[in-house]
Amino acid sequence: MSDDQNTEVSESELITLRKAKLEKLREKGNAFPNDYRREDFAEDLLLKHGQETKDSLAETAIHTSVAGRVMLRRAMGKASFVTLQDMSGRIQAYIRQSDVGEDAYEAFKAWDIGDIVAVTGTVMKTNKGELSVHAKELRMLTKSLRPLPEKHAGLTDTEVRYRQRYLDIMMNADSREVFVKRAKIVDYIRRYFSERQFMEVETPMMLSTPGGATAAPFMTHYNALDIDMYLRVAPELNLKRLVVGGFERVFEINRNFRNEGMSTKHSPEFTMLEFYWAYSDYNDLMDLTEELFKGAAAHVLGTTQFSYKGTELDFGLPFKRMTMAEAILEYTDFITADQLNDEAESRALAKKLGVELNDVWGHGKVVMEIFDAAVEDKITQPVFITQHPTEVSPLARRNDLDGDITDRFELFCMGQEIANGFSELNDAEDQAERFRKQVEAKDAGDDEAMHYDHDYVTALEYGMPPTAGEGIGIDRLVMLLTDSASIRDVVLFPRMRPKK
Repeated sequence: MSDDQNTEVSESELITLRKAKLEKLREKGNAFPNDYRREDFAEDLLLKHGQETKDSLAETAIHTSVAGRVMLRRAMGKASFVTLQDMSGRIQAYIRQSDVGEDAYEAFKAWDIGDIVAVTGTVMKTNKGELSVHAKELRMLTKSLRPLPEKHAGLTDTEVRYRQRYLDIMMNADSREVFVKRAKIVDYIRRYFSERQFMEVETPMMLSTPGGATAAPFMTHYNALDIDMYLRVAPELNLKRLVVGGFERVFEINRNFRNEGMSTKHSPEFTMLEFYWAYSDYNDLMDLTEELFKGAAAHVLGTTQFSYKGTELDFGLPFKRMTMAEAILEYTDFITADQLNDEAESRALAKKLGVELNDVWGHGKVVMEIFDAAVEDKITQPVFITQHPTEVSPLARRNDLDGDITDRFELFCMGQEIANGFSELNDAEDQAERFRKQVEAKDAGDDEAMHYDHDYVTALEYGMPPTAGEGIGIDRLVMLLTDSASIRDVVLFPRMRPKK
């Protein structure tokens, strides 16, 4: 008897029963065989033969062999049904004692939900029209020692879903689909850039000097060299070194680490696409980003129109473009242009919005904080926010007409930043001065300010062509295209506080 028929037995008792079954398997020989080779996935069989009739399948007797985890079973005397799940989906098997033999059928009746088994036979359709495998041979491949979660308890428990992701993707089709779509999105991005002569590269994840973003880094220690190292907050400076070296179009899909807060939008460890494109500017980046997002949506969803948290989005339409100042005025009804342009009044506005002001902040930093506090959450449709203050953009090129702002944008959608791009600063002397100001800010208590990277300034002194670069948050893009409310829903193994 299988333990799914013992509904009143405790979990520990079920585990004991399953271990006893495993011991009997060990007595008969190899309990964990590795000589089986699958012939077909469930989805492939459904695609190939799903439209065929019951009679045509009976005439052709198509041979197949499938394997997967037992998810459902219906034992009915000398004939039974069992549903197997593999990475592609589910397939039913029809098992009859007269076909597999009395001993094999008795062994089958001891199968438990969760066991991993193989079924070899012919493709058939039941009287109800369900494609199935008519079993001729059965094999136990892996005995499951723990019962699967109750369908209406463990599967909806967020703690279990995140801590034991293997159970989540085993039991929840929606979760599996999120990560299938994520893989398709990343694959599309790789092909998109490769087809446009961008070269994929890999750069170090441990750095002696953190840089590339204003963020607090994680620290570690390199025993062999006896030096402290930082996990990268961004690969930007190394990628731009490659542009200096002559690799004029490069991209990296990378893991970044920022020692900051956690929320539904933020994860200390996250995946970013970064790319650098010589002889282009930030306007070219915005055009490319629209095309990339449109293509990714069409590839993964089959359409550019989709819903996120009940809001209808369309990546096929042009994305709106507006300056940071324009956005603050449009999305608020209590701020005037005169207030925004006056440093003292801007500081007063920021304080009213709950911003904890720092005395060393300049006017540009205060305006950026006003935008973050009053506007960011209100942006639902995709909008490029341009003309960021130079003070908060230490790696971006100054605007030719106004040195207080940069040729930079951030793409916002549904209240969160999805991408950040700019025309790159390739003036080595200006970059050195920007780094010095970042060091001053760090000395004044700004943990997110950048370090001075002497080697990067040296690289710029050899000359970097006019270049534009961008970072796109893969996790947040996946959130949008899978209608996922939290970044943890699109990360396979999100960071959790350890259990005591």
